Amino acid sequence: MTRRKMFLLGSGAAIAFTATRGMRPPRPAAAATPAYEVTHTDAQWRKLLTPGQYYILRQQGTEPPFSSPLLNEHRAGLFNCAGCALPVYSSKTKFDSGTGWPSFWAALPHAVLTSADDSLGMDRTEVHCRRCGGHLGHLFHDGPPPTGLRYCMDGLALNFTPT
Repeated sequence: MTRRKMFLLGSGAAIAFTATRGMRPPRPAAAATPAYEVTHTDAQWRKLLTPGQYYILRQQGTEPPFSSPLLNEHRAGLFNCAGCALPVYSSKTKFDSGTGWPSFWAALPHAVLTSADDSLGMDRTEVHCRRCGGHLGHLFHDGPPPTGLRYCMDGLALNFTPT
């Protein structure tokens, strides 16, 4: 090979390497949607839920911070999925995160599922009800002991049952 060809090939390889060094590795293919115990058509969900609940649970929306009455709920009890009534959090794990959304440091056993959420240009962990798949909120790793987790939930995605 001539020096010119070697130079061009080497330059091209260096540019390609530099351009791809800062790129994130590709995400693994999304897993198949789990089969949920509670399922409804879109029209049925719209009839069962309020518009706000539908927006959050079925369209992965969020409510404005400090707008949920559950933010100031301090009685003993259970927080249930508003879509299917599955108990998902205990009042024993609720804490004031200062974020404006009801927050918990642990979910009840086998109550929630999580998935990767890269919407809004952020890498987050989305939390779903394991029984109906409803979007409940997001999970962060900045919570208090003993878990260090903060389940930041939308109040409209939950109902409270005092015990």
